[in-house]
Amino acid sequence: MTQATQNPVDIINARVPGYKDLQMLLVNPEGIIEQILPMGAIKADRCASVIDVAGDWISLGGVDLQINGALGLAFPDLTAENAHVLQKITKFLWDVGVDGFLPTLVTTSVEKIQRSLAVIADIIPCKQAGAKILGVHLEGPFLNYQKRGAHPAEYLLPLTIDEVKRVLGDYAHIVKVITLAPELDPTGEVIPYLRSLGITVSLGHSQATSAQAQLAFELGATMVTHAFNAMPPLHHREPGLLGAAITHPDVMCGFIADGEHVSPTMLQILLRASYEEKGLFLVSDALSPLGLPDGVYPWDSREIEVKNSTARLADGTLSGTTLPLLVGVQNLVKWGICDVETAILLATDAPRQAIGLPGITKSQPANLLCWHWDEATKELTWQRLLD
Repeated sequence: MTQATQNPVDIINARVPGYKDLQMLLVNPEGIIEQILPMGAIKADRCASVIDVAGDWISLGGVDLQINGALGLAFPDLTAENAHVLQKITKFLWDVGVDGFLPTLVTTSVEKIQRSLAVIADIIPCKQAGAKILGVHLEGPFLNYQKRGAHPAEYLLPLTIDEVKRVLGDYAHIVKVITLAPELDPTGEVIPYLRSLGITVSLGHSQATSAQAQLAFELGATMVTHAFNAMPPLHHREPGLLGAAITHPDVMCGFIADGEHVSPTMLQILLRASYEEKGLFLVSDALSPLGLPDGVYPWDSREIEVKNSTARLADGTLSGTTLPLLVGVQNLVKWGICDVETAILLATDAPRQAIGLPGITKSQPANLLCWHWDEATKELTWQRLLD
């Protein structure tokens, strides 16, 4: 949703994550960032509208690479009849600060995966009034039974090229990320095959050892899904999948900052060990009740209960959250885990980097958020700047 303006806009006295000192952003009438320059480099254009943000932070909107649904619709339940809800979800996500997202399809039948992919494939080429659908994240069905979490066991599949082809069908071109357990493929053929299709491979729901994970990274895997969750814990003699990922310079880990999936103390350790936004990015992992109040909701053939924005199955299994992505940014700052700049980067630039998109720079649409840190209340708030 690029915001065209009547006149050029000069945004001055801005802190821009990743840039030193105060900056000015020059936005043309088509809503495109023309330049980002240090204050004083040039004079503000007298023909332009000038917005002085007085030291507030300016960023692009968030990108959510793992979101399972919203407004009561789980993405695996997409049909031609309810496709209009997906359009409402894109507008809702825009309103909660998200510029783009990957609708995430968790483990279900191949038929349902294909049905959802068909609906999304029809919508992606259309002009989207809201957050942009950047592709699809398949979280499964090639997961380790022992680390399946809330994924239904009956739909898990062996990790072979033939099974991958069956799941992707005619829709490989819209699948951006796939989460899989690499130890399920002793041949080592699947990851290179997926990379040949342009699909980013993320390791997750896995029992992989450090050696198995290292091999997967050598074969082309570059991401890890919801760090700490659905994988062995860090151990001083067997660092496992997560230890291998943290120490690999070309691997980025998604993580959830709701305070339930991972302890804030462990998040602090993760950020320090992973060079922050260079090796990590925030995800929401939000479920279909995102945007709805706490309560009991259907989830595939089961039910989830949402309490205080945390969703669990009837047996207590943690299944997700209903907090939007940017709440994670606010949480990281509130918990004292990182500074404002780093927290913003983790939800805006870092996820873009993980899937090969540029961060905030010239020639980008000026879909800008303005972040304000209140020193008195110790609260971080945001608003869209040019809407």
